[in-house]
Amino acid sequence: MSTKDLLLAIDNGTQSLKALVFDPAGQLLAKAQVKFTPYFSKQPAWAEQDPQIFWQALCRACQQLWSHHGVDKQRLAAVALTTQRGTVVNVDKHGKPLRPAILWLDQRKTYGLPPVGGLWGIIFKLAGLTKTVAYLQAEAEANWIRTYQPEVWQKTHKYLLLSGYLTYRLIEQFVDSVGCQVAYIPFDYKRLRWSANWDWKWRVLPFDPALLPELIPPARTLGTITTRASQQTGIPEGLPLIAAAADKACEVIGSGSLESSIGCLSYGTTATINVTHKKYVEPIPLLPAYPSAVPTYHAVEVQVYRGYWMVKWFKEEFGHLEKQEAAKQGLTPEELFDQLVDDIPPGSMGLILQPYWTPGLKMPGPEAKGAVIGFGDVHTRAHLYRSILEGLAFALREGKERIEKRSRIPITSLRVSGGGSQSRNALQLTADIFGLPTAKPHLYETSGLGAAIDAAVGAGIHTDFKTAVWAMTHVGEVYEPDQKNVELYDALYHDVYQKLYKRLKPLYERIREITGYPK
Repeated sequence: MSTKDLLLAIDNGTQSLKALVFDPAGQLLAKAQVKFTPYFSKQPAWAEQDPQIFWQALCRACQQLWSHHGVDKQRLAAVALTTQRGTVVNVDKHGKPLRPAILWLDQRKTYGLPPVGGLWGIIFKLAGLTKTVAYLQAEAEANWIRTYQPEVWQKTHKYLLLSGYLTYRLIEQFVDSVGCQVAYIPFDYKRLRWSANWDWKWRVLPFDPALLPELIPPARTLGTITTRASQQTGIPEGLPLIAAAADKACEVIGSGSLESSIGCLSYGTTATINVTHKKYVEPIPLLPAYPSAVPTYHAVEVQVYRGYWMVKWFKEEFGHLEKQEAAKQGLTPEELFDQLVDDIPPGSMGLILQPYWTPGLKMPGPEAKGAVIGFGDVHTRAHLYRSILEGLAFALREGKERIEKRSRIPITSLRVSGGGSQSRNALQLTADIFGLPTAKPHLYETSGLGAAIDAAVGAGIHTDFKTAVWAMTHVGEVYEPDQKNVELYDALYHDVYQKLYKRLKPLYERIREITGYPK
């Protein structure tokens, strides 16, 4: 009889789905990846996808594990699922999607909704939060569907996140993990449950609570793999599906960041800084701390929307030579970009970038645009590339200081995950800009590893999260800050970067008045 000691993690990202098999020491034994077009767009700024694409990718990735990688399915102890955040799926009572999924990248808004009235309306007005609440109303996908596709909303049996949809396909129950609830939904982020009936979120999102799935805490069993799911995926029937969390939360514990003094940077499509806290701390008022992958804990996060998307933008607009050369050498373009900036000094010879490519709510505000200042005839595209990396690190340092101010706990070291963690220049300049030792986890697949940690605790392979994180995560390369560079970056950060937005804000507002962009 085989030992059940392996863990299957399914990681559904924006551009691909990965099926990963880990052992109890956190070693990646097998990986299958299925790429797909991230979304289609029927209107400018829309981002939608057929949910069946995600399910088909899950089936194909799992089948590749068994057929191409020789994984012994009988050794699997449990499976866990982590997905992109904020992607919503309307389904009927049989779990069949009623319309394409609306992705987190979607920027449609619902204008003209009646403002929140009554006592809550008075409270928001007195607190100066009326505009913030109106913004949340306009952003919520549920409000758009109810307004413009009432026939879809009327047929909706459950309103699910992508995690809830894939969970249903695996176990045929309408349940989801507490750790996955990051979206414009009536979720009580402080108490980690659906909002009470008196909560203001039900005024912003006026729909029947019965449309929402049952919530299960991380590391608890959601259900078991059904016969139908087993036939399509090859995952053994009856295998427990353990609740994990959203991808960013899983990245945090997958990088070994379990203490409030360890900041986890994610250099992904959205760049973030996350810290695990037992106490609920809102980094920006009314913008919540999200659920952690650890039960009863919170992930305090500040994000730069479309952060490392800028690297992709640079590659598409200025990286044609590197793309061609990378194909010849069998490398990734990013590896050649890293070589491109080897000879560019810290500070990019005075080229400073503020990465507000997509407007925000509070900091930056909805009028914001990206800015690059300090151009001179000495600058090349290599300087621009380095300034993108530096600008993102500056923005995340600002996030770190916000978190420290709100939590009153200093962050003393960093872990870096996501695509940017593959760049040695990005890691070194991060250490220099933050003035902190910056570690690269031993494994790139930190989101999948975080889900596997939840599965390991849920399956009893490890007794608790502290034990599991200690056993399954390991520090790779550590980049120490260079004091000379720390001083240079400190001056640029305090004297230039932090003053940019305030100085440019009136011009951003005037640009919007003249051109209508951004809305």
